[in-house]
Amino acid sequence: MQYEHSDRVRGLESGGIGMMHQLAQHTGVVAAIDRHVQVLKVHLPYHESDHVLGIAYNVLCGGTCLQDIELRRQNEVYLDALGAQRIPDPTTAGDFCRRFGVADIEALQAAINETRIRVWRAQPAAFFDEAVIDADGTLAETTGQCKEGMDIAYNGVWGYHPLLVSLANTQEPLFLVNRSGNRPSSEGAAERFDQARALCRDAGFRRITFRGDTDFTQTRHLDRWDVDGVRFVFGYDARANVIGCAEALPARAWTPLVRRPPYDIQTEPRQRPVNVKAATIVARDFKNLRLTAEAVAEFTYQPTACAKPYRMVVVRKNISVEQGDQRLFDEIRYFFYLTNDQDTAAAQIVFLANARCNQENLIDQLKHGVGATRMPVDTLLSNWAYMVMAALAWTPKAWFALRLPETGRWAARYAAEKAAVIQMEFKAFLNAFIRIPVQVVRTSRRLVFRLLAWNPWQAVFLRGFDHMHEPLRG
Repeated sequence: MQYEHSDRVRGLESGGIGMMHQLAQHTGVVAAIDRHVQVLKVHLPYHESDHVLGIAYNVLCGGTCLQDIELRRQNEVYLDALGAQRIPDPTTAGDFCRRFGVADIEALQAAINETRIRVWRAQPAAFFDEAVIDADGTLAETTGQCKEGMDIAYNGVWGYHPLLVSLANTQEPLFLVNRSGNRPSSEGAAERFDQARALCRDAGFRRITFRGDTDFTQTRHLDRWDVDGVRFVFGYDARANVIGCAEALPARAWTPLVRRPPYDIQTEPRQRPVNVKAATIVARDFKNLRLTAEAVAEFTYQPTACAKPYRMVVVRKNISVEQGDQRLFDEIRYFFYLTNDQDTAAAQIVFLANARCNQENLIDQLKHGVGATRMPVDTLLSNWAYMVMAALAWTPKAWFALRLPETGRWAARYAAEKAAVIQMEFKAFLNAFIRIPVQVVRTSRRLVFRLLAWNPWQAVFLRGFDHMHEPLRG
């Protein structure tokens, strides 16, 4: 065995980055960032888009911190893949984040959302039936002691408390807002809901739905949202007065809540394995809570801050409290959902509200997959700017999926592949579409990526790349 340097044949492990750069140029996000964001006094040698995409591409290539940009900067094959002579170094990237004020961060998000609308408008008519907008907060812990804006959260963790407003249809983060760790989860959510509504209506969505947990009920804004034609489904705190309303309902008002199976069995049901956890609980006489039945009902309820009543859907859970193999007693718990939708069945309202939990998966991907909430800089605003730039590494996954054609002889299979790419976790997307070993051959007029390995998603990769040669019409 021996190791040798190759001068004529050069390889790159992240061969998919060329396609991502092509996608950025194809969608127009490069030009949009340079048009909206003005934080550099002199554009020598870099423009704003070079810095923003440098951070996003670092994440796409597996980078976990700003220092990893140096690995890309010293890789001549990576530079050839982007058609660049040089890229900003890590210290310059950190300084670029510190240049951002609130207006600059909003301008960056506006540039990304402007591009997002162009991608959406190229979709078929059915895509615009309804936009489901979710909002939630998450804690971003930091071990630093000198980061401006950090504070202690309700659970004793020091850090920040970002707010995420996302489109459930495509799992795209529409707005990210960084806040101190001690701020309430719903602070500023109503304004971001309004911005997301305007964005989706400008794109052409015919129906808008807001969803959120109990902290995001926003009762002061429900009346104007209802007048504006927005459907909302929010969780509501199980306070004594609403519990009293639920307990006062007659028995005939309750109907069993039948949950849908998590998946359809394609062949035959398999024999379930032994439940080791349940056996251990019984053997050691642990206390256990077991759900035995669910029922759903509804009643009319008017929050104090509202001028009109709305529909309150309530789920009653019958929970068996057990000690080992002994049943002790039954416990009743109520879960409430406030909505202005008067037509949809109560059970479907519950399922719609529960589907909001998928945003937790998006938050987890942004935190632990993309690393957008690592907070690597030193102030609240600079970390907010980094968060928006790093989250841009997640967005191309949705844009690439939306640009995939789903017509022709294999339309059904193409549509299934498109949905699968949208639902992919970030790591799976990197392994399928970014971490593709290639040889990069740069000539005077063209750039050639020679694929050196095969994976099951390569046909989708090449089909999407070929489709980028067509202009984006919307």
